[in-house]
Amino acid sequence: MYVPRHFAVDDPATLFELIEAHPFALMVLQMEGGLEAAHLPFVLDRDRGPQGTLRCHVARANPIWKACDGQVSALIVFGGQNAYVSPDWYVESEHQVPTWNYAAVHVSGRPQVMADDAVRGVLDDLSAQFENTLLPKQPWTSDKLPESLFTGLRKGIVGLDIPIDTIQGKWKLSQNKKPGDIAGAADALDALGGEANSAIARMMRAAAPV
Repeated sequence: MYVPRHFAVDDPATLFELIEAHPFALMVLQMEGGLEAAHLPFVLDRDRGPQGTLRCHVARANPIWKACDGQVSALIVFGGQNAYVSPDWYVESEHQVPTWNYAAVHVSGRPQVMADDAVRGVLDDLSAQFENTLLPKQPWTSDKLPESLFTGLRKGIVGLDIPIDTIQGKWKLSQNKKPGDIAGAADALDALGGEANSAIARMMRAAAPV
């Protein structure tokens, strides 16, 4: 990923926070027939391995897992909030052009198929991650399924472990603009409303050069 220095984020905790807040990502790897991609939710284990480890699962019918031998490198792209920025919002500069502000994390690692007895763990951890946001309710767990049914369903998926080899963050938040332009664009995004616009406005203010 092309990352100008003023957009680079290197702090592992900040990068992990984006992954955990936006765990649905795109995994791309090279197969014999060309590039293959899968859209998957991931569990992040921050303290497992030198740079953390990602876990996920795919349908056994999806051929992508057959390339996951621990040798082939994959790129996993996590996208955070994003928003369009109009040049009309700048209050200090003229003759500017539209742009798009966003935060993203790219992870590379070499996926490997996990043991069958570890698959239940990734399923339970994934469901817990999202079920806990749905309270008040009794969170769903795999224990709610009859064991014979769960065993049959589990045969239809393959779990993947991906120790992180590299992790790279890009927070493109108008850090290369003048202070008044950053403030004007952030105010305009707030006025538009919406979760993504408001989130990018907050991030722009936080990242603005002092």
